[in-house]
Amino acid sequence: MKTMFCGVWVIVGAVVFTTLACAADATIVIKFSHVVSPETPKGRAALRFKEVAERRCNGRVKVEVYPNGTLFKDKEELDALFAGSVQMLAPSLVKLSASPADVGEFQLFNLPYVFPSVDLLRRVTNGPIGVAIFSKLEPKGIVGLAYWDNGFMSMSANRPLRTPADLKGLTLRVSSSAGEPMMRMLGATPQVMPLSEVYPAMKRGAIDGTENVPSNLYTQKMHEVQKHITISNHSYLGYAVVANKKFWDSLPSDIRVQLKLALLDATRYANLYAEQENQEALNKIKISGATELYTLSIDEREVWRRALMPVHKELQTRIGKDLLQAVYKEGAALGHKF
Repeated sequence: MKTMFCGVWVIVGAVVFTTLACAADATIVIKFSHVVSPETPKGRAALRFKEVAERRCNGRVKVEVYPNGTLFKDKEELDALFAGSVQMLAPSLVKLSASPADVGEFQLFNLPYVFPSVDLLRRVTNGPIGVAIFSKLEPKGIVGLAYWDNGFMSMSANRPLRTPADLKGLTLRVSSSAGEPMMRMLGATPQVMPLSEVYPAMKRGAIDGTENVPSNLYTQKMHEVQKHITISNHSYLGYAVVANKKFWDSLPSDIRVQLKLALLDATRYANLYAEQENQEALNKIKISGATELYTLSIDEREVWRRALMPVHKELQTRIGKDLLQAVYKEGAALGHKF
């Protein structure tokens, strides 16, 4: 009888050991959804993350990238993240200031001329300020992991835009409601609409112009229906790589370390690629001859900055006075004035 019981316990032990081993060896699947083309800076960075993460994790992690809104559409993806239907996203920073995330601090990134230089942007996104902003997401069930560039915006219209007064009376597309105060400040009428609808709206004259990074202006063919583009670099367009907090916290600690290292690699890649793409887009627009490019001089840029600074005060309550002052302090250390 004793021998029989010993045999039973050996079998039970073997089953338990096998079950635990299988659980340890189970592949962790990360669904990474985004709404743009694989050829965009964000699309390429997501694929870079997949490549590096899977290599670093030695097969323990599989990253499934779903571009072009094939898994969830633009307005669906954050709800899907909350529900755990997708594990990672890279929404625009401004989207996180609106429902359902509703973290007003992210409107900081849409403020005109809040980042006079890439150096200041990096001090914010790579430093304590960026960490503090991401921490506001955690009570919402989201973990902020990285900031990815798409570049600085230019303005376009069918008339020259040399001074802020040149926008008066125009109807200009903005990507979200966060851009509305700036357009109103310039005497323009802001119109929120999806990126895919901008070109046809311009072609039929429903809107007069827009603001966007050069790569989007070119790939969306907006330069074909806009006679003038002013390289104003007035606002920043970027993304936040985020994860479902419950999922992220459930990962083995060594896997989290490797995923963070993969994100560091993908972030460097994303930012470099965005810079190159925007410069190439400007070169292609210039070669096309369809649109006149105009770069603001230092003095002209200062006129625009002063005209738009009241937007900072208007959105200060939503963003947080202390946060805004912290950014100004970092900027002053680099010689910038606000």
